[in-house]
Amino acid sequence: MAVKHLTQTEVARRWCLSPRTLERWRWLGQGPAFLKLGGRVAYRLEDVEAFEAAQTRDATSASPPAQAEMRAAVTHRQAA
Repeated sequence: MAVKHLTQTEVARRWCLSPRTLERWRWLGQGPAFLKLGGRVAYRLEDVEAFEAAQTRDATSASPPAQAEMRAAVTHRQAA
């Protein structure tokens, strides 16, 4: 199956965010995993969906999981 990639603009539209927010998240090491292909940024759809799933909360006081843990889980699923 082919891997679907999204541009920064497509992810920003999907989440109703400014593309600059995604730029800032990348700089801070937050947000979904991304690919840097030459000078272009791309997001794998599966990484975007995994990031969305990791943001699910039962209460507003629940803290988000550590970014490294989320990325490790995504990497583990991909290797399986």
